[in-house]
Amino acid sequence: MPGLTSHPGGDSSIVPFSPEVKEPEVVYQLHHGLKSPISPRLSLSWSRGNSLRVSVFRQSAGDLSDGGGEDGGGKVVELKLGNRGDSEIDDAQWRRIAYGSVSPFALLQSRKNNMEALAKMSSSSPYDVDWWEFVIEYSKEINSLLGGRKLPPSSAIEDPKTVLKKVEKPTCLKAAWELMEIFYADKQSQSWVPERLVDWLADYDCLFCVSQSTVHSKLVDFQQDLVTLQVVEDDPKYWEAISSALAVGWLDIAVKLMRLHGSYQLNQLGKRETENGLVEAVAVLISKMPRMRPDISAEKLGECYKSKPDFVKAWEKWRAQITKLDCSAFWLQCDHQQTREGLKNMLQIMLGNANILSTATFHWIELYIAHFLYIRPFTMGFESMYNLAQKCMQLKPASSSHKLIELMIGILGENTEVVLAECSRSFGSWMIAHAIELLTAGSTQAEIVLNEERHNLGGISIEELHRLVYAQVLSSHALTWQIAPIYLTSCMKQGMGLLEILLYMQPVQHNHVLLKNLEICRLYELDSVSSSLMKIAGVHHWKHGRKGCGVFWLQQARDEVRLNRIAQQLFDFVGKSVSDESFKQWEGLIELLGSESSTAGGLEFLHKYRDFKRSLKQVHDGLATDAARRATETLVLLMKNPSTPQRFWLPLLYDSLTLLNWKEGPLLNVSQTNLLLNKLQELSVAKLRPDFVEAHLPPEALSSVRLALATNLGRAILEE
Repeated sequence: MPGLTSHPGGDSSIVPFSPEVKEPEVVYQLHHGLKSPISPRLSLSWSRGNSLRVSVFRQSAGDLSDGGGEDGGGKVVELKLGNRGDSEIDDAQWRRIAYGSVSPFALLQSRKNNMEALAKMSSSSPYDVDWWEFVIEYSKEINSLLGGRKLPPSSAIEDPKTVLKKVEKPTCLKAAWELMEIFYADKQSQSWVPERLVDWLADYDCLFCVSQSTVHSKLVDFQQDLVTLQVVEDDPKYWEAISSALAVGWLDIAVKLMRLHGSYQLNQLGKRETENGLVEAVAVLISKMPRMRPDISAEKLGECYKSKPDFVKAWEKWRAQITKLDCSAFWLQCDHQQTREGLKNMLQIMLGNANILSTATFHWIELYIAHFLYIRPFTMGFESMYNLAQKCMQLKPASSSHKLIELMIGILGENTEVVLAECSRSFGSWMIAHAIELLTAGSTQAEIVLNEERHNLGGISIEELHRLVYAQVLSSHALTWQIAPIYLTSCMKQGMGLLEILLYMQPVQHNHVLLKNLEICRLYELDSVSSSLMKIAGVHHWKHGRKGCGVFWLQQARDEVRLNRIAQQLFDFVGKSVSDESFKQWEGLIELLGSESSTAGGLEFLHKYRDFKRSLKQVHDGLATDAARRATETLVLLMKNPSTPQRFWLPLLYDSLTLLNWKEGPLLNVSQTNLLLNKLQELSVAKLRPDFVEAHLPPEALSSVRLALATNLGRAILEE
């Protein structure tokens, strides 16, 4: 049964603007010191989501004489745009719907691809007879995301004068989806589409009360008056409310209102027995009305019949009972005129009196439903339903257009272009991207129109175009771009190219975003894009001072060119100052790079130098002579190695003064000492070259090393 909801407010503007928001949000102020005169400048740019950033640049506060200088040199504001004029769904709910619809959409696409693959193997139709079952399952899952008619906790004692129960306010989006499900997806219920429309109107009739009166709005008004009425049957609105509810098939409400009749009161049964009998007889006839549908909820009235022959037999029997009651002599014994006329009017409604039905309804779609129930219960096919709709619109022209009505006319008229246009204009890109699956499943003509490749669209179909548009909307927001690849990969022509662009547009400075990008690349086998993203991230982190992070991502991308450049930079930097503090600063990065990255000697020397420094540290810590001997052997190997640059010779020897002056005895033999002296002589000659790079050492470093080597040579000669 329909529920009691608040009256929604409407706004038909393309870009909705709330009058409550007087001033847009200021992002930041603009300040400058430019001299006047300055012509005001206006800059527009897109911000996140559907926000437009407006920058106003004008004269500074000191140059303004009109007292409006509190903004400095201007300001930057953000204006939020949208095409949801009624604002019935907020941004958070839209995001929940967007995320929730990904799984059903992806599952349906997977099933479609599997069926097409099987069809190619068997050379049969790509869609078998069970395809509509997948579509209706998809539709039900999407429908559940759009909200339900939640009932508040009911009290133990129900108020008999409560005609409409309070329920959650329905949305036009959910109403539109269910409408398309009725006509396109639910093949099983094609035999009882009129009954589906009765249920649909019961749930969403309240949405039409914005532009004009409806049965729902009349019942809401009567429920407010019902509290103050002592004798309800004397009020004409009482009988009008019952007739209206009966006309649109809300049998439970009609019977509930009839039970409020004064003749049911205990003190009135003896005086108004005939009147009460007539009221009860009509109520029983209403509750026994045949309904051509498989089942019905417990709270609704009527007797269900699945097959047409059984329904026709029950229908004729029921109408005969109504005719018999209408001709009964008991009406002459009913003294209450309003009751007699009201009940007679209800009998005429059930007998299909077109004039009475027109009087009892207010909107043409209500009259449309009434014709299905009482005049043309066997109406089938779009053409006959569309002709009946045209007739009802002529009898009850709408005072203003409504997006649900425009959508219904497009569906009944089998006009795919109109349906697409209304979905796009009134409900946005989400609706059309997902509703296309219902359209193609329920209409062969729609499938041809939507899947035909068009040259004016760059060789893509309308279906792919709308998916790309929706993916672009998702991509424009930081909270929804992650689900855009699902829709882009379903577009065979341009989807993968746009997916690569989307991934390249994401900021690489945030690791969680980068990891998400890499996971998307893994899922869709975009190895080249993944490598490029890691290279971009590595370069970005390196340039912004996060050296280790930059090296890590370049290693993951196997970018040998950039890694070798970094190794050379480290090599050059350490070569300028091979001090303990300098080396400690870069030791972790050298370790991370490894010895494989080598250019012009590269980091192989630095790794050996690191080992030498570790051995030397053990010597300084007072460890045994064995550690000193190992350090000396490493020193000799470094000085012999051709990869050791000449500018490192003196720092190495200066760091080894402790080894050269070892008190327990010389650690270098004569040949080793001569080798080091020759290196020192070569270094003295190399200083004369203009390209020589001087190491940052104390001035006495050279003389100290020469003296230590000379002393060690003498001690070594004496020992030998």
